[in-house]
Amino acid sequence: MFKTSSFGQSTFKVLMLFFILSGCKGETKTAPAEDKIIEKPTADNGVSIIVLGTVQDAGSPHIACKKECCADLFENPNSNRKVVSLGVLDYDNKQTFLFDASPDISEQVKLLKRNASWNAEELPNGIFLTHAHIGHYSGLMYLGKEATNANAIPTYVMPKMKRFLEHNGPWSQLVSQKNIDLHSIENAEVLSMTSNLKVIPLQVPHRDEFSETVGYKIIGPEKSALFIPDIDKWEKWETSITDAIKTVDYAFLDASFYDGDELNTRDISQIPHPFVIESMELFKNLTSSEKKKIYFIHFNHTNQLLNQDSDQTQTVLKNGFNIAKFHQHFEL
Repeated sequence: MFKTSSFGQSTFKVLMLFFILSGCKGETKTAPAEDKIIEKPTADNGVSIIVLGTVQDAGSPHIACKKECCADLFENPNSNRKVVSLGVLDYDNKQTFLFDASPDISEQVKLLKRNASWNAEELPNGIFLTHAHIGHYSGLMYLGKEATNANAIPTYVMPKMKRFLEHNGPWSQLVSQKNIDLHSIENAEVLSMTSNLKVIPLQVPHRDEFSETVGYKIIGPEKSALFIPDIDKWEKWETSITDAIKTVDYAFLDASFYDGDELNTRDISQIPHPFVIESMELFKNLTSSEKKKIYFIHFNHTNQLLNQDSDQTQTVLKNGFNIAKFHQHFEL
């Protein structure tokens, strides 16, 4: 029988390990190409939007998730999987704004600062909240005295959301300690934030246990964007979503679930959202230029739009729509 020396056995083991690892490279699911950082625009004037997160409230991987979509991510987290948030930079007026305060706020405000062409403040000049579900306001906790102990960050909220924050701990402490300065806003009210930037809150139907829910129209000097990360169903809104899309240049729209088959452990009727397949059907008669305005966002951890190689992703793209990506930039 052929025998090898101890040196030869060691070499053989190393080679076998190399081949095994090489064979797994193409199968990794932890760093999909879709999450590649996109370079920021060369222009350092005007107003731009930066996508600071695309995932639904509980993130990806999801707590206690046993599905395949989470398994690898618990072992090898994808640092680009952040909970939904948009940042706005006004280069001319040297101000930054955050839309929704997610659990990933620490990294998101740092990224917002790094994308400023000036020496921006560590915290934004204003925060706009959509509603009182965990992924959209719980990041406020990091503005308190246990963390950065912020100084009166202007925080724009609807009236019911304002009362919720004022009268329920621990949020009320942020108000009493003047870590945040609440500004009450109203549906369809035009807010002039700077000479370059206007913001309009748009109330939408959603599970409003503690607050109203709003989306926002964000208006720059040349272009505008619609941001509606959460809504029950488009047909429940008194405004026609197709008409609203026609009035903007970009539309970041709720895509929590691709279809109704994703969840097999919960009653999906209790967490209503417009399925992506429903939205595509509703938008199918839009012109190709109108379809290109649409960027689906706010993906549940089960949503295959998080996987750029999935059949669902290819279907969305073939139908002329877009999928929002982390660190994507849009000039307004």
